[in-house]
This record gives sequence, structure tokens and C-alpha cells, in this order.
Amino acid sequence: MASSATNGDAPTARPKLHGRAFYESIGSPKFIVAPMVDQSEFVWRMLIRSFLTPDQKNAVLAYTPMFHARLFEENAKYRDSHFEATRPGSSTATSTPAPTSSDSEQLPQPKPFLDGNPTLDRPLFVQFCANNPKYLLGAAQFAAPHCDAIDLNLGCPQGIARRGHYGAFLQEDQELIFKLIRILHNHLSVPVTAKIRILETKEDTLAYAKNVLDAGASIITVHGRRREQKGHLTGLADWEYIRYLRENLPKDTVIFANGNILQHEDLQRCLEATGADAVMSAEGTLSDPALFAEPPLVGQEGREYWRGKDGKGGHRIDAVFRRYMDIIHKFVLEQDPPARRPLFVIGDDEGWIAEARAKEAKEAGQEEEGPARKKRKKDGGSKNEKVTSPNLVAIRPHLFHLLRHFIAKHTDVRDALARCHAGDVPAVEKILDMVELRVAEGLIEYEKTGGKSVEEPELEPTPQTTEESDAPAEGSKPEEDPEDADYDPESSAAAVRRCKRPWWVTQPIVRPLPKEALANGSISLSKKEKKKQESAALAASGAGAGTGTNVNENTSKEGSQAVEGELPKTDAVEGIKEPTLDTERPALATDELVSG
Repeated sequence: MASSATNGDAPTARPKLHGRAFYESIGSPKFIVAPMVDQSEFVWRMLIRSFLTPDQKNAVLAYTPMFHARLFEENAKYRDSHFEATRPGSSTATSTPAPTSSDSEQLPQPKPFLDGNPTLDRPLFVQFCANNPKYLLGAAQFAAPHCDAIDLNLGCPQGIARRGHYGAFLQEDQELIFKLIRILHNHLSVPVTAKIRILETKEDTLAYAKNVLDAGASIITVHGRRREQKGHLTGLADWEYIRYLRENLPKDTVIFANGNILQHEDLQRCLEATGADAVMSAEGTLSDPALFAEPPLVGQEGREYWRGKDGKGGHRIDAVFRRYMDIIHKFVLEQDPPARRPLFVIGDDEGWIAEARAKEAKEAGQEEEGPARKKRKKDGGSKNEKVTSPNLVAIRPHLFHLLRHFIAKHTDVRDALARCHAGDVPAVEKILDMVELRVAEGLIEYEKTGGKSVEEPELEPTPQTTEESDAPAEGSKPEEDPEDADYDPESSAAAVRRCKRPWWVTQPIVRPLPKEALANGSISLSKKEKKKQESAALAASGAGAGTGTNVNENTSKEGSQAVEGELPKTDAVEGIKEPTLDTERPALATDELVSG
């Protein structure tokens, strides 16, 4: 039986659906918020949905961050610090597993709080990584009453997934994958779905997808990158693989496409190119939480959206930041947000700007006194206070990503953010004040100079023109661009030009393509790859070893490039190493889990 509810009450039983019937029952959403470890938590999901009109809410489906199944099943502190389905301290529903589908009635559940709340946070899929069917089922039964489906992560490509033998490192063990999905399909009260990466060939990927679906998956999400495509080797997702699956799987198969989403315009391009039912975005929604919303018409921008003299626009950083903090106050701290002045637009009174600058200068370098520290602790965090709410822990990582282009110019804001402690909401509010002030000053300067204040030299398609990031956005798919005479499928310069906006506007972080990363020294070739390329160069030229050979972004597993050394061989099952809990902070795992 699947769960449903209205008016914020506990879920009630309804028939368990499968495949397309299930997809249609949740509104056939076209846009998907990807599962991202510590980054797709409740508040961020609410922020993304807040930009949609009421009649568009069912158009977006969201995933929770990826959870570790064994830790979720065994450790109540891990569950409570990652998944707040019921109010902390109450007799939580996550303290007892949900009944299986063979039970005739569902046990009564406490009143919903945040994660999976039927009036706020649906449709919602909860994602787990796992390699043991028993642990996976146990974890899923805790989460099932609070979501619409359970998703199995088969796409995480990071080293911790290799060491723990889960995510994309299960793809050689198709029998285990089948068992993991089948046990959920047979025993859960909600459907099971899965997220995979493509394999070396389209035929192998098709066989992989068929195994996942035959095991009982109702929906399959396909990330159009291989396991080796990560970090500086992320490169471009191959939409043609997803189209191949669409054309060769049964017509009623529900497919989500993942990869290459930088801007709103990319959403429809992806749907048309792949034939998928819906498109998923990860990094794109971190840089621009309004990614799924239709841009306002010219002349209807209001105060939150900015459109420049060239016609290009986007949501203002200060507007998104403010919305984010208001959601934290309302739902996490359960208090009214602070009173705020309207966001500044040209034509407003500018007197407050000088006052704000004077106040900021006065406070700079001053240490807080005792009463101020007590207030900070009461309002949501301090240096010595342990913060376990996933929504508070995620604030700083979110802001560093959202403000990436902003803090490249305003390093004082970057430094203030770096000094913040987890959950220190009052300190973050001060940073919001700093951001609003600088955006106002930037808008004024833009008008005074006729837009020249943000003009930069024209980008050339060279490796030095692209930006790097520890949390890269997905690149745009290579294809002919008749409007860009300098288009180069091996350069990210065109994507940078297309996405570039003034620093006060949300915009994606564009990762250099592998060839560029190699040229600028961000990556180096493994010894095996160097030898392979030298041999190829000798064979092609008949003289000398070629030292300037280009890198193939779709490197095979036998000759993969190294970011920080070659990928070690996948652990044997008996050598599984799983993350342990931090002894000082028992709610958190010592190893960082990264979604794929």
C-alpha cells in the first residue's frame, strides 16, 4: 500500500501502483530535483518549489539527499539528524519501521513535521545507497510512510562509493542490483525507483536498464555520464544514450533524464532530445533554485528578477538569499522572519545605503558581548552549540555555491561566510544584509554607467577563460550552434558566454571540459594513459612520442585519466569498507557521501 494524506494528517492507505500508473498518480512531474548529499534537504526543496505558481507545484518532484542504508536502519541518531519526518523529541515515526505491503492495515503515524509532509513536501522520493538487501529494506521501511517512493542510488562515482561498494560501483554486479530492487518491490508499501549511469556501450546500458526494470523499478533515472566522468573529468552527458533507451525500452517505461542542465532553456531541449518523461537537475538547482520556473515577461520583472539592457536576466541573488532565510525561520526555527524592507530597485530612496555602510563599518572587527552570544544561541546556533538539523547544517555549503560569482568580487562577504558556524542564523542574517547592500550599490552603478560597470573582455575559446569549482555544474551538450561562429565542442567558452550574468544574478558554475582541465594543469594523465597515447602517436606519425595528444572525454575504464591518481580497483564484496559514525558527533558519518 502506498501512502497519501491531506490537511497535514498522517498518511492513509491507498493501492500500491507501479510504473506509469504510479507516475501519473503523483501528477506526471516534468522537472526533478536531484538527490544530493546534504544539499537537497527540506528547506532547499521548499525554496525551489517557492518559485512555482500553485498550479505548477505538481510539475516538480524532489528527492531527499542520499542516505546510507545501513546507518539509517541501525542508528536512530543518524536517522533523526538526516530525516525530520516528525518533530524532534516526539515519539517519531522513524523509530519504528513501517509495516510491509503484506500487512492489512497501516499503524497510526505521528503528525508530520518537515520531510515528506503531505501539505508541503510532496511528491518526494527518499534515496538510499546500499549493497545489502536486508539493510536496504530495513532502512526503506522507516522512510516509506513519509514519501511516495524509495530510490536506489546506482550512480555515485566517488571514492567512498568504491570503498563502500555501492552506487556506480555495483554496476558490475547485476545480480546484486536485481536483489536490492526486488526485495523493495516485493515488501515495501511504496514503489521503488533507481538512478543509474550509462555504461561503455548503448547495448550494455540497455541491458542494465532492463535488469533494473525487470527487478521491479517503477521509474528509471539515467545520468548520461559514465562512472569515470567526475570531478575535472565530468565532461558532458550523452543524451543520445538516453534517447536510445527511450526507443528500445517498452513505450510505457518512465524515464528521467539527468545531465547538462545549466539554464531554464536546457530543460525543454533535454526533453526533446532524449524523449524522456522528465528532466532531473542537480548542480543547476544549487546555482539557481528558480531553474524550473518560467522567467517573467518583459516589464513584469518585479523586485526579485533582474533583466539587463541586453535582454538577459535572472533572479537576483539577494532575493533568493532572502527567500531561503525566510523559509528557515518559518519552518525550521518556527518563528516569524525578521521584518525586512522591500528589495531595492532603481528609483527607491537611497538614504539607507549610506546608513548601512556606516553601521557595517562600525561593527567590523568588534567582538560580540555576552548577551549577544546568548541571543545567537537562542536564535539558531553558536560556535559551541552542536547543530544536527540537516537544514541548518546545509546553510553554509548552499550559500557558498549560490554566491559563487558574487563572492568572487566581494571577498569580504566570502570571509564573513567562512567565519560563520553551522546553524548560526543571526550571523547569516548579517551576511544577507551585506549582500543586499552590495546588490543595491551594483544596480546603481550599472544604471550610472549604462551597463559598462559589468562589461568584461570578450571570452576566447581557450582553457584559461573557464571557471573551476569544487562543486561543478554540468556542462552544456555539444552541438552545432549557428549563432556562435566560435563554437568549439571541446571548449566550455561558449557555455560561459551563454550563461554569463552580472554578479548579482543567479547563474551556473561552468566546469572546464576535460581537454581544458588537462591543458591548464587541473588534471594529469595516469601512467597507463600516457603510455597508451604515446603508442597511438607513434603509430599515427611513425616518429617520436606525441606529447600534445588531446584527451578523449569518454575515456574507457581501461585507460581512464587521473584526477588525484588512478581509481583503485573495485573492492571485492568481502572487503567492503563502510563509513563509521563520528565519535564526537554521533549523528554524523565520518565519511562524506556524495551523490551521483
